[in-house]
Amino acid sequence: MSVLITNVHQYSGPGSVPVLLRDRHVLCCHDRSFVDAAARKWFEEQYPGAVALRAQGPQELADELEARGVAVATVIQNDVHPNTPLPIEDIPAEMLQAAFDALLLFPVRLAQLLLPAMKAARRGRFVFVTSARYRQPEPGFSVATSIRAATTAFAMALAREAAPYGVQVNVVAPNYLYSEAYYPRARFIDDPAGRAEIAARVPLGRLGKPEEIGELIAFLASGRAPFVTGQVIDFTGGWP
Repeated sequence: MSVLITNVHQYSGPGSVPVLLRDRHVLCCHDRSFVDAAARKWFEEQYPGAVALRAQGPQELADELEARGVAVATVIQNDVHPNTPLPIEDIPAEMLQAAFDALLLFPVRLAQLLLPAMKAARRGRFVFVTSARYRQPEPGFSVATSIRAATTAFAMALAREAAPYGVQVNVVAPNYLYSEAYYPRARFIDDPAGRAEIAARVPLGRLGKPEEIGELIAFLASGRAPFVTGQVIDFTGGWP
């Protein structure tokens, strides 16, 4: 089964790749670093069986997949954008637009391009990796929180429209997942004060591990439970 995952070096990507390859998927990977041929070569050597795609935007990804003769059965929308904490009144329009483009417009457009083939085949899966922050918004993070919530809402709308065609759509909503972009190791794992901060907030007392979210995503990508669609599954260690 062919799987496409975006932003493979970030967020849920590092934990998902080994599990998806273990499950013997044909794994096509997008990452911003893959414009560089050496980066693509290194990745494919590190992860035998994975394909590093050069394409960056949704249309280019669809075109490259078609050129390679790959019919994607599962799309893992693992979208990322830097969090820059600011009070609402200080958010510049350019920051809002950049987050909108990366976290909402990109996955919406990719879904538009890949959905018709799934509907024609009457099977397929989308897994959107968004965020659980909307459940307890934090001051300063209104941009990421609101736009990821919009992506979650889009996924739920897509689930309703795609269900009659046998296409599953589900959301994984993390918070307190270890990643260098959002919860870096130096601050939240190696530093005792950071570990204590996480333990005070997360009932399980630690950050989520990359391989743990990888197992959840791989299950949703597998098609083993085709009646599961339109669900938002929190990956939060019991928070909030």
